[in-house]
Amino acid sequence: MTADADAVEAGAPEEATGRSKKKLVIFGVAGLALLLVGGGAGAYFLGVFDASAPSQQVEGEPAPAQKPVVFYDLPEMTVNLSTDGRATYLKVRIALEVADKAAVQQIEPFLPRILDAFQVYLRELRPADLEGSSGLFRLKEELLRRINTAVYPARIEGVLFKEILVQ
Repeated sequence: MTADADAVEAGAPEEATGRSKKKLVIFGVAGLALLLVGGGAGAYFLGVFDASAPSQQVEGEPAPAQKPVVFYDLPEMTVNLSTDGRATYLKVRIALEVADKAAVQQIEPFLPRILDAFQVYLRELRPADLEGSSGLFRLKEELLRRINTAVYPARIEGVLFKEILVQ
């Protein structure tokens, strides 16, 4: 019986080390799989697997030319902003981006309507509406929408701020 007892005692550490090796292999494989899945997800979100690969330009072909645009300067506007208490003023100089000179000819008769739309909107703004780049972006988009409504069927491509001063 001592031989059997010796065999059981000798087998116990081997069995324990066998289990720990199995656990080590399982955790290693699971960690590797998790690393691969995480790396694949990161690569997917970074656009490594995009089906629409960027088009390579052939050396013989010239780069597409940028179409010319025309800028039309609006007169400087100073308006008081909507505040409680102390008066706050907004001074703004704006340039309009149009496709060509013909568009400028279409826009000029509507200049009083454009300035009125801008004045009405700008007077309703609060100083907090103009804070940060997101505030100026929203202002630019709203002015573009309003001016395109005022000059329809003509079209303005962009509103560009030349100067903005809030006092």
